[in-house]
Amino acid sequence: MNNKTVIILGKLPPPFMGPSIATEILLKSDLKNRFNLVHLDTKININLASFGKWNFWKVIKNISVYIKMIILLAKHKPDLVLIPISQTTTGFIKDSFFILFAAFFRKKIVIQLRGSNINNWLSKSTQLTNQYFKFILKRTNGVIVLGQNLKYLFKDYFSDASIFVIPNSGNYTITKTKKDKDADVKILYFSNLLESKGVEDVLKAIEILSNEHITHTFSIDLVGAWHKNDVKERCLSLLEKSNLPVTIHAPKGGDDKFKFLSEADIFVFPPREPEGHPWAIIEAMAASLPIISTDRGAIIESVIDSKNGFIVESHNPKMIADKLKLLIENTDLREQMGKESFRLYLENFTEEKMIEKYTSVFNILIANGN
Repeated sequence: MNNKTVIILGKLPPPFMGPSIATEILLKSDLKNRFNLVHLDTKININLASFGKWNFWKVIKNISVYIKMIILLAKHKPDLVLIPISQTTTGFIKDSFFILFAAFFRKKIVIQLRGSNINNWLSKSTQLTNQYFKFILKRTNGVIVLGQNLKYLFKDYFSDASIFVIPNSGNYTITKTKKDKDADVKILYFSNLLESKGVEDVLKAIEILSNEHITHTFSIDLVGAWHKNDVKERCLSLLEKSNLPVTIHAPKGGDDKFKFLSEADIFVFPPREPEGHPWAIIEAMAASLPIISTDRGAIIESVIDSKNGFIVESHNPKMIADKLKLLIENTDLREQMGKESFRLYLENFTEEKMIEKYTSVFNILIANGN
């Protein structure tokens, strides 16, 4: 057993978001048998609605997390500290104190980016913010990104050998529900109901389909939490006006989530803004589903256009509708693409493959430090 100590910072669900899901999977994985893992829960917000809103108690809670960090560093004397970083000025400044504390204790530090919006943020930020970003990154020993095509984000700050790729991965056993040949085709959108995630584009695509002649009946389940009232109002207004075959469900986890995946025939997730490597995509692949998505973050490293799904333009409901229609009307194509999704999942995105990558990265950084 490797007795090296690694402190892992990260939020735990709820709310169910990519970073919190990632932390939970990591802590429960076989990595805990290879290293002495110490976790610091950095969660401040308990739901999506509280994101971006500061108050006195949040400030106090944040300070308490910093104090816990210092205590853990002094008590456990870790060989490595894993610190996720934010892609906003306020968020990064908050995260930077964790890096500074670890650097003060002379610990090796690997940061992790669970997204791809960092260049957009920095390009809109002040020169002072950019300088502070460089200053903080110089205190670290490497960075983990979610895809090969995201390594470029850090080429100005790290050598290629210090930029590591570890895509989101996990072990899922999802048994497909047997259906009659003429059963309704079930479409699934499983993500938070945000404008940035493309939920409005999905609904507009369904509206387009509802006005076309399609040889099969279909319906769609939207599973997730609302964040902004204006998006919710626009979506509900569209549903009420057009009487679409849409059912909206509260966020689901565990067996409830897998039930939706097992009953689905098509998975659609067309984010408008930068993404990392969405867990929803990996879960849909494990469920043997054809996937319709957009070229955001590392998605195109999982969804191979015309192989296990389709990559569509963002902000393009018509294109989503066209691909949905093609899949709804072609059972053989759905099955073929679903099988390819599952093959790619087994080949690239199981938990075992992810843990091997983490083990390698941790050992390299602990041994070399740079």
